[in-house]
Amino acid sequence: MLTPLTVPSNILDSEFDALMMQRCLQLARLALGRTSPNPLVGAVVVKDGEIVGEGFHPRAGDPHGEVFALRAAGERARGATIYVSLEPCNHYGRTPPCSLSLINAGVAKVVVGMVDPNPLVAGAGIARLRAAGIEVIVGVEEEACQKLNEGFVYRVLHKKPLGILKYAMTLDGKIASNSGHSTWITNNQARSEVHQLRAACDAVIVGGNTVRRDNPHLTTHQQQGHNPLRVVMSASLNLPENAHLWDTGVAPTLVLTREGSSPNFQQMLLQKGVEVLEFPLLTPDLVMAHLYDRGFCSVLWECGGTLAARAIAENAVQKVLAFIAPKIIGGLDAPTPVGDLGLSSMTESLVLERVNWRTVGCDCLVEGYLPQKTVNQQLKTTSST
Repeated sequence: MLTPLTVPSNILDSEFDALMMQRCLQLARLALGRTSPNPLVGAVVVKDGEIVGEGFHPRAGDPHGEVFALRAAGERARGATIYVSLEPCNHYGRTPPCSLSLINAGVAKVVVGMVDPNPLVAGAGIARLRAAGIEVIVGVEEEACQKLNEGFVYRVLHKKPLGILKYAMTLDGKIASNSGHSTWITNNQARSEVHQLRAACDAVIVGGNTVRRDNPHLTTHQQQGHNPLRVVMSASLNLPENAHLWDTGVAPTLVLTREGSSPNFQQMLLQKGVEVLEFPLLTPDLVMAHLYDRGFCSVLWECGGTLAARAIAENAVQKVLAFIAPKIIGGLDAPTPVGDLGLSSMTESLVLERVNWRTVGCDCLVEGYLPQKTVNQQLKTTSST
C-alpha cells in the first residue's frame, strides 16, 4: 500500500513534476518481479493540481499503467496532465497502444520519465501524441526511471537478462570460515535488503556447492512477496535428496544439468514438482540465453566463488552488489566471493564503473557495474597467454 501523497501549496512547477514522477515510480514498484518481459510502469493523472487517477502495470498481458490511471480518472482525464514513468507504447501487442488511449481520453499534456528503448516504441509514442496536438515533456526524473527498469532496458538492447552478482563477505574478503560456516556474515538489515532484491528479480541462481553447504531457501521470506524462480546449476546432480529448494510449494525451482546425468535423481526431483532441464553443455552464458527465452529481465547470481568467476568470464554478470561486514575471520583456505579469473596483476583487475556505496546498519553495500568490453577483452587476452 502507498501512503497518501501530500503536495506543498507553494511548490514550483518543476518540483511538482518531479514529485508526480516519483509517485509514478512508487506505483510501478508495486509490481516488482511480476511484469517481465514487460517493464515496470506507473502513471498518475492530475487535474487542477489534484491527483484524480493512479495506476500501474501489474503483470505481462494485463493493461498498462496508463490505462488503469485513465480508468480511475474517468471523465476528469479530459484536459488533464498524465505523468508516466515510461514512454506510452504505440503498437498493438497483447494490449492496444497506450498512446491511442491517451488521445481518446482527451488529455492535454503527457509528462514522460524516459523514452522506451524498445524499437517498437523508441520515440514513436511521443511523436504520435505530439501529432495529435498533445503537449509532451520528456526526461523528468529520467535517471531514477532508467534505474528502475535497468533489467528491461538491458534485455531489449542486449537480448539477454541483466545479470546481478550478489555476495556478502567479511572485511578480509571471506564468504565463509575455513570450515565452510557462513551464518551469518551480515546483519538483519542487510539480509532484509537481499530479500527485497530477490523480490525484484525473475530468477536467482546457485551452484551445487551452495545447495550442499548452505541448504538455502532463496525466497523473499514475505508472505505476499514475489518469489523468483530458484535455479540450481549442477552438472553431476550430486545434490542432497532433502533440500529446502525441493519444496516447490513455497517457490518454483528449476534444476539445470548435463544430458544423461543421474536419471534416478532427476525422477525424484520431478516427483517433487521441480523442473529439470538437460543441457549438452552447462555454462552461464547458455543458462542466461535460456532465461532470456523464458522472458526474464533480471537474474540474480547468489553462487559461490567458482561459479561467480565463470559467470563473470562469460559475460553473464553486468552488475555487482557486495555487502561487506566489519568482521575478520581469517583462514588460508577460507572461500572468497570470486574464484580464479586468470588475472595475475593489479593492472589487469576489473574496475567497476558507476560505483555507489552506503551503509546498511553496521555493514557496507558497494554497488557497481562491470565494464563489459573491458571484461571480455581482458579475460580473452589472459586466457590466450
